[in-house]
Amino acid sequence: MPRLFIALEVPRNAAMSLSLLRGGLPGARWIDVENFHITLRFIGDVDGRTADEVVDRIDRIDRPEFQISLNGIGSFGSKKPHSVYAGVSPAPEMYALQAEIERICQRIGLPADQRKFMPHVTLARLRNARLEDVVQYLSGRGNFQTTDFTVNRFVLMSSRESVGGGPYITEEVFPLYEPGSAASIAAMAEHPA
Repeated sequence: MPRLFIALEVPRNAAMSLSLLRGGLPGARWIDVENFHITLRFIGDVDGRTADEVVDRIDRIDRPEFQISLNGIGSFGSKKPHSVYAGVSPAPEMYALQAEIERICQRIGLPADQRKFMPHVTLARLRNARLEDVVQYLSGRGNFQTTDFTVNRFVLMSSRESVGGGPYITEEVFPLYEPGSAASIAAMAEHPA
């Protein structure tokens, strides 16, 4: 069974900007441009029935599209860095979407995600990278920023068992509605303030 996760896609122009950050860091295994994404919820290896239930429940999510940008870069693993990433601008709509997905997953019976949600795009996984090299790499690229882009859908993705970083397959697509559209007006009528 493939590993499943729910994510936001990174549009091509932002992915190309991210690709310019590749290189200059010994011990880095760079993620392919087509595999860049922002994970909203890792689900893991589940049986077909659970996967179908996840799809059925998250297909009912009714939320507006929103704007984000990618900005700044950092690393995970302070003393022994294991990956470098690009940050994501905070958007209340993104956090609300992620929280709703988390609640749905827990209601289905999946264990709670133990990590606090920190939206990011993994750029590279590190193996035996020296802290000094990572610090130097980050210091030269800290002002990275993309222009805003619209998130108009989220996706269920799968990965085959590997060392990480793809290839990823989009299994299902879940649209977000455009504010001011008929779906937006219907949602407001259904859930008045």
